[in-house]
Amino acid sequence: MDMFIKILFLVVFFVIMIGVGIYCRKQATNVNGFVLGNRSVGPWLTAFAFGTSYFSAVIFVGYAGQFGWRFGLASTWIGLGNAFIGSLLAWNILGRRTRVMTQHLDSATMPDFFAKRYNSQALKIAASTIIFIFLIPYTASLYNGLSRLFGMAFGIPYAYCVIAMAVLTGVYVVLGGYMATAINDFIQGIIMLVGIVAVIIAVLQVHGGLSESIAQLSAEATKTSAGTEFFGAYTSFFGPDILGLIGVVILTSLGTWGLPQMVQKFYAIKSEKSISTGTIVSTIFAIVVAGGCYFLGGFGRLFGTPGADGKPQGGYDNVIPTMLENLSPVLIGIVVVLVLSASMSTLSSLVLTSSSVLTIDFIDPVFCGKKPMTEKKKVLLMRIFIVFFIAVSAVIAIIQASSPVLFISQMMGVSWGALAGAFLAPFMYGLYMKRVPKIAVWINFVIGLGISIASFICNLTGVSFGNPVLEYFKSPINAGMLAMIAGIVITPLITLIAPAKDTERTEQIFSCYNKKVTVSSKKSINEDADEEIASPVPAADKTPSAKKPAAAKKSGTAKKPAKKGNKK
Repeated sequence: MDMFIKILFLVVFFVIMIGVGIYCRKQATNVNGFVLGNRSVGPWLTAFAFGTSYFSAVIFVGYAGQFGWRFGLASTWIGLGNAFIGSLLAWNILGRRTRVMTQHLDSATMPDFFAKRYNSQALKIAASTIIFIFLIPYTASLYNGLSRLFGMAFGIPYAYCVIAMAVLTGVYVVLGGYMATAINDFIQGIIMLVGIVAVIIAVLQVHGGLSESIAQLSAEATKTSAGTEFFGAYTSFFGPDILGLIGVVILTSLGTWGLPQMVQKFYAIKSEKSISTGTIVSTIFAIVVAGGCYFLGGFGRLFGTPGADGKPQGGYDNVIPTMLENLSPVLIGIVVVLVLSASMSTLSSLVLTSSSVLTIDFIDPVFCGKKPMTEKKKVLLMRIFIVFFIAVSAVIAIIQASSPVLFISQMMGVSWGALAGAFLAPFMYGLYMKRVPKIAVWINFVIGLGISIASFICNLTGVSFGNPVLEYFKSPINAGMLAMIAGIVITPLITLIAPAKDTERTEQIFSCYNKKVTVSSKKSINEDADEEIASPVPAADKTPSAKKPAAAKKSGTAKKPAKKGNKK
């Protein structure tokens, strides 16, 4: 009976996912529909698509176990940073401007944005190559953690779990494109919200509830630099390693601003309402899911046993499964579907981004030349590449699990930092600053990749610097943080030294923000209101008048003019 309940959860989940793909297939007949859902995705779907693409099984099983073990309850700050920096600020700073400028440039991908914003086809090819190289190991990492959870729940070999997840994701993405992904992300997001709350409550009850669990965790000790034991470190405000915590918060929060699969969600926004609603919904989603995952991981030491090196026996990926193994069959079924949802939502977003970038930004301009592919051929090729990317990532994941390859596992860790370090600054400043030259974009590419690859090589070869500062930045997480911050600081300096010269073209690009649109009184005060009050007009003589126009910087989409007879 217990096994029947778990299998039933999976069957229902699989049927719904495929059904959505079939339902959305008619909207995926051209490039705009397949990649962006015809830029008509509503606020709730956009918000959930952003959140579910953000958080995967890597967060729930890998990062929550690892950082919860290292930092204790202070790891909750990582989830809050993801919510307020990675979601709230990202939507406010990038959302509207990304939607307006990318539509003005007719851009569907990040490399295409670089090409049209900075007038350089070379930038497009370079950016698409970077995405192609670094998204594959990132995609493969999404399967991490599934082996232990499925082994615990079903006793199914890891390879079968990977294949099932890959096939199911491929079916609905190939059929329905972005719209199928967005709708399934919404369904998967609901599962994640309900699941994480239920799991936290159940796990804390194992040790007598929240207060008793915190009391027991406070009895756990860590070693200080002086060699003495420090009790209560894992329940303290900033944990036992504040510098390490800051690095994780910045990388996992600020990094979303430069990841192509995250930023692309803003391209598909439907309206101004989608931005305001999406900002709130995605932030709340991140607080519950990310905050909940890291908060849960903070109690990992109550369930695991430290080894001789201080790490948990069985590795960090074993922390969360150990916490869950004694839950009821219903809760275990929910957890399995939760982790599947988290992984599949991110996987679908990554492969859709990879296939669209490779087709639109690399193959079409490089190999087709003056005779670009038709819309039908582009969509077909993207579908083929989706299958290719999913297959490659599944093979890498299976190889890594059966015969751990250090090279692969470290490449996975460096992917996030390399992508965000290379793209964050040129994309963000490209939306706000007119004078950014293309040389600044190239320098960002070199810095982002250079720092991340240097960290990767140092860890692969086991180089030790003996300097605490260099050792700190040798970590892939801290190296990724350094790459992003370096780009943010250096780009304005380059702009001062060598500003962009094609000012006329740049002015035309930024004219999209000056387009006049009609907004409601909540967004713009009617300056004629006082005059109307001072000089009232008989009711019979009143005529409707237009509302005060405001710039697109505030709204981004035009509302239809008020119908005759409406009051101001």
